[in-house]
Amino acid sequence: MNKKQLEEQMIENFKREEHMMILVFAQWCINHDLDPEALYRQAYPEQPNNEELQKAMELTVPKEEAGDVADATLLGVLSLFGNEDLAFIVTQEIEKRGRKLR
Repeated sequence: MNKKQLEEQMIENFKREEHMMILVFAQWCINHDLDPEALYRQAYPEQPNNEELQKAMELTVPKEEAGDVADATLLGVLSLFGNEDLAFIVTQEIEKRGRKLR
């Protein structure tokens, strides 16, 4: 495998992993009755609609059919991809949920 092929493979792997991160985020939102697009806009108001998020939302399932996505898992995945602004918004939602349970 030459250098160019290796670079292309690394880019493809990153894109696949990024897509998985977006899907995890979208499913977590669905599981907690939150709008993924609204949360994304809160974190990144200057960005237009995220096509990858829209694609991921097509792959989500109703929360009754979904497995649990732990808060820590989502925050870890967001951190891995440098989505600190989105992680901050997610953390706020987790805190709101915690207050409701009290």
